[in-house]
Amino acid sequence: MGKIIVIGAGPAGMMAAIAASEKGADVSLLESNEKAGKKLFITGKGRCNLTNDCPTDEFFSHVVSNPKFLFSSVYSFDHDEVKKFFEENGCQLKTERAERVFPVSDKSADVISALERKLKKNGVKFIKNCRVSGLLREAVRPDGDLPSELDVSDKMEKKKKLQYKYRVKGVLLENGEKLYSDAVIVATGGVSYPVTGSDGNFFRLLTTFGHSIKTLRPALVPLVIKDENCRKMQGLALKNISIELKYGKKLISKGFGELLFTHFGISGPLIFTASSEYSRKYGGVSRMLDENNAIKKDHSKKFDKSNDFGHNENVCVSGETADLYIDLKPAVKAEELEKRIIREFEANGNKLFKNYIAALVPGKMRDVFPDIAGIDPEKPVNKLTREERQAIVRNLKGMHFVVSGTRDFNEAIITSGGVNVKEVDPHTMESKLAKGLFFAGEMLDVDAYTGGFNLQIAWSTGHAAGVAAAEPPAELSSENNN
Repeated sequence: MGKIIVIGAGPAGMMAAIAASEKGADVSLLESNEKAGKKLFITGKGRCNLTNDCPTDEFFSHVVSNPKFLFSSVYSFDHDEVKKFFEENGCQLKTERAERVFPVSDKSADVISALERKLKKNGVKFIKNCRVSGLLREAVRPDGDLPSELDVSDKMEKKKKLQYKYRVKGVLLENGEKLYSDAVIVATGGVSYPVTGSDGNFFRLLTTFGHSIKTLRPALVPLVIKDENCRKMQGLALKNISIELKYGKKLISKGFGELLFTHFGISGPLIFTASSEYSRKYGGVSRMLDENNAIKKDHSKKFDKSNDFGHNENVCVSGETADLYIDLKPAVKAEELEKRIIREFEANGNKLFKNYIAALVPGKMRDVFPDIAGIDPEKPVNKLTREERQAIVRNLKGMHFVVSGTRDFNEAIITSGGVNVKEVDPHTMESKLAKGLFFAGEMLDVDAYTGGFNLQIAWSTGHAAGVAAAEPPAELSSENNN
């Protein structure tokens, strides 16, 4: 079964190491941090929404980027397999609203402990505080001889295999030590939450193998709105509302749920979903990244737990402007709402608009709604014109804000973009350019909405990579070590 090295002890890396060791491989798991699952620990505000219990066929509708690439890996190791794995390894689970699966304890530490127990049981060598600076490789001769007895289909398969440029032989550590192996699985993550160790350095290394990297952008991230009225509503949470995010007349995203006003714009589950669509199609380029898709050194030092980033514009990514419309009364049609307002105005007589607002909108929105609707707050409600009533209805059914971008990677739950999946075998997660090089998790150009779907991608791709890497390596012609 050979020796396998897994780089990165996040969810994808740990699952890859477990899957490979289950097949009898000699596995070493390398982690640059002092412990495993540092980002996993803070997932879901420390509760860890580890998968989603929706039917597997439905899962792919929640994937933003390249859902077809995931067919094989997800069907081979779906949410039922994930739940079975964790419960068999001592982590009992529960399913909550929207089919989100959590540990019964509500502690992400229990998810990590289950993985660590299995790693130890399977004899995986876990090496912490270990940084990998390079991959050992040898070049593959592209014009190897084809045996004359091969039929046409065999020749095509041989030709396909010879597209490999390199064979990976192991890793080079930062301290100069070389570790040799039959396969290497790279699961170093994207660049979101860099404080957990996701620095993006491996993307530069992969380009030396010929791999292309799809633009990295923050995803499942708050949206930026440069509007004083928005800032004045900081801390206000809205529930059971609907939104539409548009680019011109083109609908980017719509949904129903919750959002939160902040000092820089809006956040919350509903916004995270919209931001993934916005960021990929209309988002800008982060100033946190250098030309090699790695976190700049002068930025990485700033991202610690004590830094709330305040109003620092450097933590924002400017993108194309888009229009956000918030429907505060999604269960009521505009015509019905206007009739109700007319009746209430008639009943309230000389009551000032600023005093009537409490019946219309919640909390801090009462202070800014007159300005948003363009109505004098001191005006009696029975003196409001038809146009002013319609302005009230228009803003209750579609309060408008202009989105100018997103927050940056330090506040993004995941990374959009990554290794081009056209250069990766979807069944095995093996590179099509380097034999023995496998990928798993967030560093691939696949991402999904919030709700446990991204961790399911990590488990599935990690499992697929681990199983495939444990297979005996096929022989390829090669020459001159690099």
